[in-house]
Amino acid sequence: MLIKKNKTRAALIALVALGSAAAWPRVASAETVLRIGMTAADIPRTLGQPDQGFEGNRFTGLTMYDALTGWDLSSADKPSVVIPGLATEWKVDDADKTKWTFKLRPGVTFHDGSPFNADAVVWNVEKVLKQDAPQFDASQVGVTASRMPTLASAKKIDDMTVELTTKEPDSFLPINLTNLFMASPAKWQHFYDKAEGADAKAKSQAAWTAFAKDAAGTGPWKMASFTPRERLELVKNASYWDKARVPKVDKMVLLPMPEANARTAALLSGQVDWVEAPAPDALPELKQRGFKLYANEQPHVWPWQFSRTEGSPWNDIRVRKAANLCVDREGLKDGLLAGLMVPATGTFEPGHPWRGKPSFEIKYDKAAAQKLMQEAGFGPAKKLTVKIQTSASGSGQMQPLPMNEYLQQALAECYFDVKLDVIEWNTLFTNWRRGAKDPSANGSNATNVTYAAMDPFFALVRFLQSSMAPPVSNNWGFINDSKFDELVKKARQTFDPAARDAALAELHAASVDDAAFLYVAHDVGPRAMSPKVTGVVQPKSWFIDFSLVSMQ
Repeated sequence: MLIKKNKTRAALIALVALGSAAAWPRVASAETVLRIGMTAADIPRTLGQPDQGFEGNRFTGLTMYDALTGWDLSSADKPSVVIPGLATEWKVDDADKTKWTFKLRPGVTFHDGSPFNADAVVWNVEKVLKQDAPQFDASQVGVTASRMPTLASAKKIDDMTVELTTKEPDSFLPINLTNLFMASPAKWQHFYDKAEGADAKAKSQAAWTAFAKDAAGTGPWKMASFTPRERLELVKNASYWDKARVPKVDKMVLLPMPEANARTAALLSGQVDWVEAPAPDALPELKQRGFKLYANEQPHVWPWQFSRTEGSPWNDIRVRKAANLCVDREGLKDGLLAGLMVPATGTFEPGHPWRGKPSFEIKYDKAAAQKLMQEAGFGPAKKLTVKIQTSASGSGQMQPLPMNEYLQQALAECYFDVKLDVIEWNTLFTNWRRGAKDPSANGSNATNVTYAAMDPFFALVRFLQSSMAPPVSNNWGFINDSKFDELVKKARQTFDPAARDAALAELHAASVDDAAFLYVAHDVGPRAMSPKVTGVVQPKSWFIDFSLVSMQ
C-alpha cells in the first residue's frame, strides 16, 4: 500500500518565520487568556444556531448558549450522555406520544439581563419553525430543523413549563433538542426596534445581523468582540447559572486556521495555546518540546457517503462492498495518521449497544475486493471512475486531503479511478444538505462529510430514512429502502430504552450489510496545547467543556 506523507517540516519552518507576533493578541499579565486555533476557515455563526458543522456547536454554540438538554462532558472515561440543561426534567405524555412537557430551570438570565422562561423557549422554537413569526430566520433553519425534523410546535403552559409537540411519536426528541440554542428574545427585539428596512422581513434580517455582532445567550461565555474570518473573543460569564461551570479563564480567543501545518506552526511559535487536529507528522516534535497531546475515541465516523441516484456507480452493492474491502485502515492509522484514528467497521464498533450482528465483515481484503469488482465488470483494463466531493479542512474532517489521497491510491488497486473535488469546508457542509441531485454536487457521486454518532438520529436515521432526503435532512445520496424505513419507524416509536437499543442494533446491522457507506475511520479528536494549559478533560464526545480549563 502506498502512503502519501505530508512534508510538514519545511512548511512549519516557513510558517513560523512568516508569523508576526504583532498580529496576535497582547494582554495584561493579570488577565488569563486561552488562544485556540480552530480547523474552520471562518468563525462559525454567532447568532444562536452555528454553521460549520459541530465545530460551530463546539465553539460558538455551547460556549455562548445553552439548550433545553445538554451533554455530560465531565468525564474522559464514560460515554457522554444527555443531561438536563435549561430544562430540569421532561416527560412524554402517556396518552399522546407526540406531546412532551419540559420543566424549565428557574432563575436563569440571558447575558443582557432579561429572564429565561417559557416565552423565550417558544420564541426560539418559532425562530426556525414558524415562517410568519417576526423572528423567523431562514438562514438558521437548515442547521437546526434538519437536526430535529419531527418537532412541530411549542406552547407555553406557565412561565416555567412548555409543551413541545412532534409530528409523530419520536423518542429521540430530548437528544435532538441539544441542538436548539436559546438566544435572547429581548436583545433581538432591541435590534429589531432600531432596524431600518422596507418591511418586517428586512428589519428582521437586519436585527439578526446586529445580534450576531453583539450576541446574548445564557451560556458560560459572553461575546466580547467579533471580527468575521479573523477572531472571536469570549469572556467568562461570572454569573453563569451552573457555578461549577463558570469559566476558570478570563478570556478565550478563537482563531480560524484551516490548514494543519499552519495551526501546528502557530502552536510551536507560541502564537496560540491550543490547536485542534495538529499535523500528524509533527507529533514527535511536539512531544519532544513538552506540548501536551490529547485524544479520545469519539462517537464519530469519517466516511464516503454514496449517491444512490439513478446512474450512480454505487448502486451496485458489489462495488460498495469492494470499496470497503480495499482500504487498509490499519495502514492508514499507523502510517499517515500516526495512530490518531480508530479503524471503522461500521458506524458502531463491537461492544456498542447499537452495533447489532452484521453479516458483512468490513476488513482489508484486496483479493476479495478485486473479485467483486471483476464480477461487476471492471478490471485492470476497465476502471470505474468515481468522483468524491471533499474539503481541505473542517470540523471532524481530520486530515481530509491526505486521507482522500490515500484512499485514491488504495482504491486504484481495486480498479477504481478516483477523482477528487476539493472545496471549502462550510461550502461542502452546505452542499451536504442540498443532496447529490443538486448542481452543487458538481458531478460527484459520493461526499466526504464526517458525521456524529452520539444519538440515533445523527448516527443512522438522517442518512437511511427515505423521508430524510434533501432538503429535509442529510440523506445526501437519496437512499430509498423500505427495510430501513420500517426499522427507523420501529426505533423512533419505541420508548423503552432496551427495546429501542435492539431496534437500533437491527437498523445498524442492516446498513453495514448494505455497505451504505465507505466506513473508514473514527476520529479521536486530537488536540495539542501548551503545557500552560491545565484542567483539560477530553471526553468521548465531539464536544469539550472549555469552562474547566485553566491557564498557568
